[in-house]
Amino acid sequence: MNDIDTLTPLDPSFVPARRSAHAIAALLPLVVAGSLELAEWMPRGTFIGPVAVLLAYWVWVVPQRRYRRWGYVVGADRLRIVHGFLFHTDTVVPFGRIQHLDVNQGPIERQFGLATLCAHTAGTHGSTITLPGLPHADALTLRDSIRDHIKRAHG
Repeated sequence: MNDIDTLTPLDPSFVPARRSAHAIAALLPLVVAGSLELAEWMPRGTFIGPVAVLLAYWVWVVPQRRYRRWGYVVGADRLRIVHGFLFHTDTVVPFGRIQHLDVNQGPIERQFGLATLCAHTAGTHGSTITLPGLPHADALTLRDSIRDHIKRAHG
């Protein structure tokens, strides 16, 4: 049950959606580094070069790596979500522990037709479990399926 290859992967649109979000977030550090380049006391390229390389890696490589490290399985009575590389997380949430479910879409997710399923459970630590990168229709179907299972179980 630890083999990530047996899990359902996220939608491939997760990669360009995350690249877009990262590119937008990278604008501020790029502007700051560019401003520091105007300083007369530093050689040209001191700030902008390293910052541009790190941001290019973060925008281009990191989303693909995250995509490859996310997966999920919907069982008869539980949701299992696996993600991470250095910090590997394998979460199993029994449907009976779920208090409510949300399907969220930010503007970038909406542009790519994606959504994030959020399952809220009792407790404080780890009480919200998120599954990003789902096609919007699949997230709605999964939410409704889990909700129906909970209703049947609590009868």
